Amino acid sequence: MFFKDRIPTRFAVSGYIVLAAISTAAVPTIFPQLKWYLVLVCYLLAPAIAFCNSYGMGLTNLNLAPTYGKIALFIFASLVGSSDGGVIAGLAACGIIMSIACSAADLMQDFKCGYLTLSSPRSMFISQLTGVVLGCVIAPLTLWLFWVAFDIGDPDGEYKAPFAIIFREMAILGVEGVAALPQHCLEICCAFFLAALAINLLRDVTPASASRFIPIPMAMAVPFYIGAFFGVDMLIGTVILFVWQKLNRRGADDYAVAVASGLICGDGIWSIPSAVLSILRIDPPVCMAFRPSSAFSR
Repeated sequence: MFFKDRIPTRFAVSGYIVLAAISTAAVPTIFPQLKWYLVLVCYLLAPAIAFCNSYGMGLTNLNLAPTYGKIALFIFASLVGSSDGGVIAGLAACGIIMSIACSAADLMQDFKCGYLTLSSPRSMFISQLTGVVLGCVIAPLTLWLFWVAFDIGDPDGEYKAPFAIIFREMAILGVEGVAALPQHCLEICCAFFLAALAINLLRDVTPASASRFIPIPMAMAVPFYIGAFFGVDMLIGTVILFVWQKLNRRGADDYAVAVASGLICGDGIWSIPSAVLSILRIDPPVCMAFRPSSAFSR
């Protein structure tokens, strides 16, 4: 059934050409720094990149779309240059490449699942298309809601947007080169890169009884991006799971994933009422602050 109900190649190619033409005309009006011919170049390169990403994701279940996007970011930012808005152009080109490569890989994974379950690829494609149309409306509204309610990008706020800062700095690096980095930044980066390799090598060569006490460099790096509160949350969750496993190993193995999923969904869904309350200027009834005793004696 999966092969009998396939999508015609002409439909896929013509649809891609139409969308590429629309984007070539629309994107430069939103981001004037990215000229129409650069958008066209993105769409000419995207099919090959999407194929490689889809193939790799099918083999490893790892989506490398951000990696391809970063490569495009450096290339287009350096091509446009700082005087013509290379930072914005690089970020826009990165978004185009990432969205195409990521969407292709996700769609291919869905088709793989459809092949295993003997589902109709046309029905799956229509469902995907419906989701895209809804996303074109819901995603901007969600972004607007958060943008109005919270101070997005504030380094001291709740929504620091760490990846936005990272991608912007990479775009600046692509425009200005290594000279744009702070003093000794490259040396420090290389030193910790070698340290991470050494720690990973040490974890691999030591026995399992000892390697479990050696920290994972990537896990150590996450709080530097997101903030220390993330590490505290992970610690609390780890302690709860550890105690649960000691008290009831089977129950923890059966329900730990369900509990984690509920916490993640609940925290994500609560952000919407929190944004609405913030827009309506409704303050919480109780506020707590922790300060040194010297602050209260003044």
